[in-house]
Amino acid sequence: MATETRMVEQRSNRVGHMSKVQYVKRDIKKRKCRDIKRPVPVVPMTLQELFVACKEVFKGPGTVPLPCEVENLCRILDNMKLEDVGLSNNLPFFKHNVPVKGSPRVIYTTIYKCDEFSLCIFFLPETGVIPLHNHPGMTVFSKLLMGKMHIKSYDWVDPTNSDDPTKPCEKRLAKLKTDSVFTSPSSTSVLYPTSGGNIHSFTAITPCAVLDVLGPPYSMDDDRDCSYYKEHPYGSFSNGGMAMTEEEAKGYGWLEEIEMPENSRMDGIQYLGPQIMDI
Repeated sequence: MATETRMVEQRSNRVGHMSKVQYVKRDIKKRKCRDIKRPVPVVPMTLQELFVACKEVFKGPGTVPLPCEVENLCRILDNMKLEDVGLSNNLPFFKHNVPVKGSPRVIYTTIYKCDEFSLCIFFLPETGVIPLHNHPGMTVFSKLLMGKMHIKSYDWVDPTNSDDPTKPCEKRLAKLKTDSVFTSPSSTSVLYPTSGGNIHSFTAITPCAVLDVLGPPYSMDDDRDCSYYKEHPYGSFSNGGMAMTEEEAKGYGWLEEIEMPENSRMDGIQYLGPQIMDI
């Protein structure tokens, strides 16, 4: 959900709740026979189906999946389970009674990445936050695999040049798209370059795991860097005399671009789940 070079900090020595994100291990008993055939890892059918569909759907920058393609990807993601990516709800990370010291960091792992799309998982500890940020020129599919979280999202009222990096920072009017609590298993959500809640934030109510498909992925070289925002109530600033009732104003807000917040920094870990067959 944000450029890896800025948002993800790789750490070789895992501490705190990071050590509780583990992959399911299968013990293999040793045989006395000299000719031992090592088991070949089996890629879950749903994960491989997702990968193949992504290769067909995502054509690079400037393209948006067709409605039928969106429907197919949502169907596949709706069937995704923790086990498809080598995880289990019995892992210590997902236990509610596991204390988290200090400000809990989000953990991030990449399943696959190319120029056209990326597959990644975000692990949010209880009370963990991914602050309000955008997805410039991107289509993003999010599937909540585990947990309960609050999602808040906006779209620009005037999307023209909304992601122009040369545009000076200013408060801009945005329309509230989502402000709800979601519990797994929930339907896959989809955001588009200028609609569907392109600017969103996640707040974990319980420990969560979210599978994201980003097409195309963030890239500073291609001007698809991540921007962060601070919310202001609609009534905080003038809107050129545009009249709104108090109830209507609740559906809008002013967003101010800010520097990368401290709580947006993530810890990256190696993906150790089933490996995709890139054929």
